[in-house]
Amino acid sequence: MNINRTSSFASGLIVATLICTIAYFLSPRDVSSNERYVEIPTEEEAKSLLIDKGYVIQTRVEWESQQNSLSNAQSQKNSVRENESENPTLSKNENEEVVYQTILNVSTGMTSIDVGNVLVQAGIVDRPMTFVQEVEKKGVANKLRPGTYEINSNMTMNDVISIIFK
Repeated sequence: MNINRTSSFASGLIVATLICTIAYFLSPRDVSSNERYVEIPTEEEAKSLLIDKGYVIQTRVEWESQQNSLSNAQSQKNSVRENESENPTLSKNENEEVVYQTILNVSTGMTSIDVGNVLVQAGIVDRPMTFVQEVEKKGVANKLRPGTYEINSNMTMNDVISIIFK
């Protein structure tokens, strides 16, 4: 090859490179194909996703209300025990039974294990898994109704289940 052919070949490569560069930078870009955007779910979508995964979603007000109800029940239980120890005449007779009452606040997203834990803390049920197994045995685990319920220790587990689950 002579020098003229080599120079012409090199010039052709430079021109082709310039044309490709200009075409690359001036062509419209499809942003969605080059970059990945993550769509942030709305608050309702996030709640439904978490509830589907088995999480309990409560607002701060609902949580504080439930905690206050629980602490009130504990303080009532403790005051009854203190009164019995302070006043022997007021202690229970042989035929008398102490009945514990509690207000159970079931919110959206709670499961039967959550309800079982609350009932254990209130002194209504001995073990949460016993409650859960009874609920599953009856086949009503998916029928938990949100709301506020008054439960006492005289109720059987079947009574509690029939009130809370429908």
